[in-house]
Amino acid sequence: MTRPVLLLGYALGPAGDRAVRVAADLASRLGADLHVVHVVDSRDYPVDPDAADFDTEAERRLADQHARVEALLRRAGHAGAGYSQDTVRGAPVAALAAAADTVDAFMIVVGSRGEGPGSALARLVEPSVSHGLIGHQSRPVLVVPAGAG
Repeated sequence: MTRPVLLLGYALGPAGDRAVRVAADLASRLGADLHVVHVVDSRDYPVDPDAADFDTEAERRLADQHARVEALLRRAGHAGAGYSQDTVRGAPVAALAAAADTVDAFMIVVGSRGEGPGSALARLVEPSVSHGLIGHQSRPVLVVPAGAG
């Protein structure tokens, strides 16, 4: 029998780091494999697209994120077997749903920016991935709140 797969949608920042810790703990408790997916966005690229080292810097930033996730997983005791990581491009909700279909994930885990006036304003500029997944996904979605650990 194959192990179940838990898909983690990772974004750089405190919410992403919390989601890694919670997903690693949950995967360990459930005996599940953890598949981490980062959907590339504008924050992953250098500011100046005309810079001579633009491509090199963008790749370095993505490699740094992979290393950060691996370090967080090591600290959580979940590095090594039962873990994989992927970087994809596209609209975050659609990309995470497609990745979940590809690995036949039993659940998707994402972090939350939190609630409040600042978050509501931020969602006008950048829609909430967690809300999008909940509204357009047949799989269970676990949203890790700002205060989780």
